[in-house]
Amino acid sequence: MLKTSLAIAATLSLAAAPFAAQAQEADPTVAAEAEADTRVFTPVNFDVTEDRENILLLDLSNGERVSIRLKPDWAPNHVERVKTLTRQGFYDGIIFHRVIDGFMAQTGDPTGTGTGGSELPDIAAEFHRMPHVRGSVSMARSSSPDSANSQFFLVFYPRFNLDENYTNFGRVIANMAAVDAIERGEPPANPTRILQASIAADNKPVPAMPALSVPDAAISASDLNAPIGN
Repeated sequence: MLKTSLAIAATLSLAAAPFAAQAQEADPTVAAEAEADTRVFTPVNFDVTEDRENILLLDLSNGERVSIRLKPDWAPNHVERVKTLTRQGFYDGIIFHRVIDGFMAQTGDPTGTGTGGSELPDIAAEFHRMPHVRGSVSMARSSSPDSANSQFFLVFYPRFNLDENYTNFGRVIANMAAVDAIERGEPPANPTRILQASIAADNKPVPAMPALSVPDAAISASDLNAPIGN
């Protein structure tokens, strides 16, 4: 009886196989999703001396340098876009225009309003299952999944609701404390600025900090003669 049951099961399995293959051929989306699910993602390398071609350096106006590991195996087109804009000097001088405590710090808009971008065309989404954890760097976009251009954000705390909705393309690997120190606000009253963005392999030195501008105060004879402590 057991042999008969196994034989029937094997026959049904073989009979169903062609239909399964036909269904997969008829629906390329299913096949693509199945292929995407089998991708192997390499872990983040936190060694700042290795693969410097894929390390983004942000020199901030708070006097700190942040190192970000770019992950082309996660999102090759997004990494290439950020590297291209970085080498064009696009990010130099741009502020963090939207910084939400407990969430993220967003930058990459030359207008500082959250509505601007580069002159390059938008790029298609490269969503994947790598999670948005503390230090993740992900591409901002509008309501359209394929509207990423130049803006990106750095995550303060894990936000798994962003997974497979925003393209996660890197991770902070050094000086997360400087990211935590970015001024909050939408926009902040005194926004933190990217003085210089560079790729580590290009060996750009840390830029000189701009001198603080102190307005000249009018000093009168009465001020000079005032008692010490006034």
